[in-house]
Order: sequence, then C-alpha cells, then structure tokens
Amino acid sequence: MSDRVVAWLLRGVWAPLAFTVWPALAGGLGHQAGAVRTTAAVGGWAAWAVVLVATLVPAPVGLTALRCAAPAVLAAVVAAAATGHPSAVATGLAAGWAAVATVVVSLPATGLLCVNGPAYPNERRFPLAPPGALIVGPLELAWVLVVGPLPAAALLLAGGHWVLGGLVAVAAVPCAVVCGRALHQLSRRWFVFVPAGVVLHDPMSLREPVLYVRAVIEQLGPERPDSDSLDLTQGAPGIRLELRLTEKVPMVLRRGRRKEDHGASARLLFTPTRPGLVLAHAAERRLPVGAPAASGGDGDR
Repeated sequence: MSDRVVAWLLRGVWAPLAFTVWPALAGGLGHQAGAVRTTAAVGGWAAWAVVLVATLVPAPVGLTALRCAAPAVLAAVVAAAATGHPSAVATGLAAGWAAVATVVVSLPATGLLCVNGPAYPNERRFPLAPPGALIVGPLELAWVLVVGPLPAAALLLAGGHWVLGGLVAVAAVPCAVVCGRALHQLSRRWFVFVPAGVVLHDPMSLREPVLYVRAVIEQLGPERPDSDSLDLTQGAPGIRLELRLTEKVPMVLRRGRRKEDHGASARLLFTPTRPGLVLAHAAERRLPVGAPAASGGDGDR
C-alpha cells in the first residue's frame, strides 16, 4: 500500500473510534458517580482528539501515541464489558472496532508512514524491528505504566479517593515520562536512504547515526549463512539484512547507559520491519543489492 492509502486507512479507522466505543464505555461507567463519568468522558475525548491530530500529521511521536492509545482503548472496552452493564451489541461493536484499530496502528506500513512524515523529500526511512528481548514482558509493562496510572489517578481523585488518588498521581508522572521516553525510542529507529548513501539511525545501538557513503557500499542483501558481521539487530525477529562495505567505517556503539565502544566495521547486520521493501528501494537507488556468495571470513570486520 502507498503512504496515501495507509494514511487514509489510519484516519478512517481512528476518526469513528470514539463514537463506536463510547456507548460501551458509558455503559460500563453508568454505576459510577457523575464526577467520575465526566472525568472519563473529558479525558477520553481529549485523548481521542490528540491522537486524531497524529493521524493527520504523521510523525514518529504520533506513531508512539497511536501504538499506546489504540490498545488502551481496547483494554478500556474489555474493562467496561467486565462490569456487565454495556449491552452485547455495544460491547461487540466497540471491541471489534478497537481491535481493528489496534491491528492497523501495529502494521509495519503504519510505522513506515509515520517515520517518513518529517523526512526530507530526497530521503526514505525504513523502521527497524523492536529488540527481541523487549517484545514479551518489558514492552507490555512499559505500555501499562504509560497508559494506566494517570487515568487511574484522575478517576480516583474524581471519585473522592484523595489519598490513594494522590499517591497514584505522584507515581504516575515519573512512570509515564520514563516509560514513554523508552517506548518512543522504538519509534526513532530506522535505516535511511539519502542521496549520499545510507544512514543507520538506531539510538539503542549507536550513540550517533552513521552515514555509509555510496563509494564504500559493496552490497546490501540478506544475511549470509556464514556471516560474522557486526550484529546491530538487538535480537529482533525477522529477516536480517547485511550491509557490506569496502572499508571499515568508524562508529560509536551503545553498550550500556554510560559505556561506549569506539570501533569500526566493514560488515553489519540490522533487521528492518520491511526487508523486501528496503532491498527494492535500494535497487531503485542503484545500490548493489543481492545475496553474496558464501565465503570464509575475510577479517574485515
């Protein structure tokens, strides 16, 4: 799908979302005090409006917002359904639409659209797959700490639970800031084609983006079976691509929060979310593309 089609699909799914889920959410809140219902309504509609703007102006921060908000809506619908107050029709419509929205914002094509929103006309960014160690457990926990405590604090305070609501609010702000920043890092990882060559922009692997100019690019293709290239994939699942260079290029690797490793490599591995599209775009830019013949290590790492 083209970026234009993805953009309108995203807007077409998100724009009606509030209207499709609100009957179920209102039913779930029906037994709550008026102040709680009002707080939930104002907060929910405000969040919907903010994310709607993100669909109109694609950007990496909008991608983070979308991928936090859509699953949160689905979780809210499930919580409302658990109260037994919404009707079966309202619950089914809300859950179905929220599930579709969650799938759409999670598509690699949506990531591709958003990361290229602020890109220059002569460059093309391709998102990198999330690190494998984060996919099950840490990622979900960070999401819960971003989307859960602040609404919970607001509803508790609206319900008159001043002490508990205040404690949750105090803890919610730093949780949202720290975990939100961590989640946003995943939206700022990409492999970029620029007129001068390619750039690897990965704050989780590199202290600074690295430019690999056309003159030193030997080949870009799937990882060789006998590859001993520098692994910058972060254990991400998917097809790993290998960038082979004619000479070593210096880079500063991120080994830990305060530890750096200054080194150089002539071969490196990375995992884009759309590897086939990366290779196709490389071919369009007349970069050498293909799977090199297997050979023994040549010591250029």
